[in-house]
Amino acid sequence: MARSSSGIVAGLTAVALAAIGFLGYQASATAPAHPAKPAGQAPAAAQNQPPAKQEPAKPAALPAESGTGTRVVYSVSQKRVWLVQEDGKEPKTFAVMPSTVHPVPGSYMVVSRSATVTGTDGVPIEHVVRFTTTDGIAIGFSARVDGTMPEPDAAKKTGGIRMARADGDAMWAFATRDTKVVVVA
Repeated sequence: MARSSSGIVAGLTAVALAAIGFLGYQASATAPAHPAKPAGQAPAAAQNQPPAKQEPAKPAALPAESGTGTRVVYSVSQKRVWLVQEDGKEPKTFAVMPSTVHPVPGSYMVVSRSATVTGTDGVPIEHVVRFTTTDGIAIGFSARVDGTMPEPDAAKKTGGIRMARADGDAMWAFATRDTKVVVVA
């Protein structure tokens, strides 16, 4: 009987292997050639690649009507400042948040500076560079100590043209007393 039971086991094994082979063939015959990847999964080749570098946005062009020489150029409409050096190097440029009181387009000089003060809006600010007054309101560049640049309260008359703290550091180093400031529309 040992012989017949081993023959049965061998037969069952052969039948099982044939069934598995048949089911495997059926599955491969009905499977799509290129299975869909789960949503959000990158192709295998892309998974091993570092993220693509995004090209930095090209800085806005220095306004043509901004004069010559070493100067700070402030465009009210573009909400942007350029720190222009005499040597013709590419100027540092950055976005700013205009105040509610705007200076008249023209040429000015830095008249005073303060390392830290409280702004007319009641907010602690640093690196204040003042260049004119309009309707009795001092107009100048500054950075909020908390690093934010929110829209100014339209109900308040303020003259602080706000910038990021790092840009405020650059302005402070660049715009010393009597530095030219050119305001364009």
